[in-house]
Amino acid sequence: METMASTASSASPATKAGIEPISDRVLPIMIALCIAGFIGMFCDTALNIALSDLMESLRVSASTVQWLTTGYLLTLGVLVPVSSFLMQWFTTRQLFTFSLAISIVGGVVAALSAGFSLLLIGRILQAVGIGILLPLIFNTILVIFPPERRGQALGTMGLVIMFAPSAGPTLAGLTIEYLSWNYIFWFTIPFLLVSLFVGIRYMQNISKITKPKIDVPSILLSTIGFGGIVFGFSHAGEGDGGWSDPVVIASLLIGVVSLLIFCFRQNALKQPMLNLQVFQYPMFVVGLLSVFLCFMIIMSTMLIFPMYFQGALAKTAMAAGLILLPGGIVNGLLAPVMGILYDKFGPRWLVIPGFLLICIVLWTMSGFDVDTSIGFIIGLHVLLMIGISMVMSPAQTNGLNQLPSHLHPDGTAFMNTLQ
Repeated sequence: METMASTASSASPATKAGIEPISDRVLPIMIALCIAGFIGMFCDTALNIALSDLMESLRVSASTVQWLTTGYLLTLGVLVPVSSFLMQWFTTRQLFTFSLAISIVGGVVAALSAGFSLLLIGRILQAVGIGILLPLIFNTILVIFPPERRGQALGTMGLVIMFAPSAGPTLAGLTIEYLSWNYIFWFTIPFLLVSLFVGIRYMQNISKITKPKIDVPSILLSTIGFGGIVFGFSHAGEGDGGWSDPVVIASLLIGVVSLLIFCFRQNALKQPMLNLQVFQYPMFVVGLLSVFLCFMIIMSTMLIFPMYFQGALAKTAMAAGLILLPGGIVNGLLAPVMGILYDKFGPRWLVIPGFLLICIVLWTMSGFDVDTSIGFIIGLHVLLMIGISMVMSPAQTNGLNQLPSHLHPDGTAFMNTLQ
């Protein structure tokens, strides 16, 4: 794995594109992005630990309350792939403002909801915001920072985005213990407002608006393809049918076929919605798969561990969140450190040992039972997060650095779609 700084000049791509230089705005822009990214990822996992309370307070079944997660993921699966297209139609400032505004509206709707339907609407509105925001965050960093500083910049963002899913269950557990689940949403509103105001004051357009032709079939195929796969995976966890459920099989089949047709169509278009040329860069593909695996592990632990702690070990929601907190803190603190090490040494000496550590820890975790000590669980979770921090940010930075600047929106869209 070797970095290829030659793929981009050390000068700001924004400057080369003729866009107003923003060197004096980099710090406030990063602050706005970090706050928004943290809250977006916090909302992704914070509600998981409250599902039992929601079933009781809203008087809904487990299969119904699951739609708070399924609906959220479906919306992300539909929106994130079209983010590259949106960045070519709307300015960075417009997209950032809209994503924050719709996230705030979604948070208020969810916080005020007294029934399941309104809460689901609030969650979907939040997903619309984060679906636009996440790819925008990474594309903005790629534009405002030269290649030799991207490792540190993406590492700093990794501190925020990786700490948020880990902090979500802990903060949500504390909230449920002393207040109610509604406050999980209320607490996010002030941070989103701060990010929105800072963004309105300092955010500038950092991408070239080309307004490519809207290809409706591509949007429909993308929506059916990614939506079908996300729904299939989500529905497989509901009921007793699992992966053999006809609905799951049909959903996955329709999703895969739609994506295949989508790919053929993108190759045939002069202005594709998602440019598949990114897959001509081998190190981008390696980075893409590495990030996908790491994020899958992170989100799996955020879902499975709380159920294991509360169901098998009879811990409270707050205790379950606190058990996960040390690993989340370590992962967050190491993210910028790994970014600096990547800028200095490259990805090889981080990614390979990181994957080895992850494999060893996951194999050991497969032996967890009701007699496993809490200290041992915390120690292994910390080691797992160390391994992930060694892989995720360096692999992501190395993969995106391989792409020429005009493919950065497509690269970030693919990475965020798989996540």
